[in-house]
Order: sequence, then C-alpha cells, then structure tokens
Amino acid sequence: MAYPLPMYYQQEDSVTRDLEYLQQMYPSQAKKFQKKIAEMLDHIDYEGSMIYDEYPDKWQIYRLTQMIVEKIRQGDEEGAVEEDWNKTTEFVQILLCYEIYRRRHSNNNGILKF
Repeated sequence: MAYPLPMYYQQEDSVTRDLEYLQQMYPSQAKKFQKKIAEMLDHIDYEGSMIYDEYPDKWQIYRLTQMIVEKIRQGDEEGAVEEDWNKTTEFVQILLCYEIYRRRHSNNNGILKF
C-alpha cells in the first residue's frame, strides 16, 4: 500500500459516524444531557483547549462534569422528581467523555488528529 495514512483517516471517520449514529438512539433523558454537554463544550472548543490535550486531566473533566450537572439542576423545573444526583453525575461524565472523544476525532475543528 503506497499511501496508508488516508486509509487510517477513513477508518477513523467511520468510527465517528458510527458513534454519532448510536448517539441518535439515546433515551430522551440522555439526549437532554447531551444537549447541555454540547453547549458547555462549545464554549471551550478552541485550539489549545484542555479537551485537545494528549492526556486530559481527570480533575478538569470532573470539574467540567460538576458544572454541567449544576446547569442541569438549575434548568430543572420546580417540583420535578428528585433524582439520584450521584448516578446522574456519573452518567453525565460518561456522556462528556464520549462527546470529547467525538470532537477530538472530528475533521470539523481543523485540528490535526492524533
């Protein structure tokens, strides 16, 4: 194979497309969380951002998760059923990591893939 690098990018693009397709099948609660996560990441999605670090700091991911959960809590309507916020926080952190992965491997941001 004379040019193996483009084939690698095609494989990465198919992985990203698969992930985006599967995200469309999320339950409604997860889609609500995903929307909040995308809004928060839009504010910090720039070249040199911590989400593009080779090894993102665990504490920064945790702090970003806490900010998203707080925003979700503020957006909850009065009288809403009290949720188990520990499980919600863990769920939001998982969704956050998937969204960061998607953005890191996307061609749309103009940043080289690694």
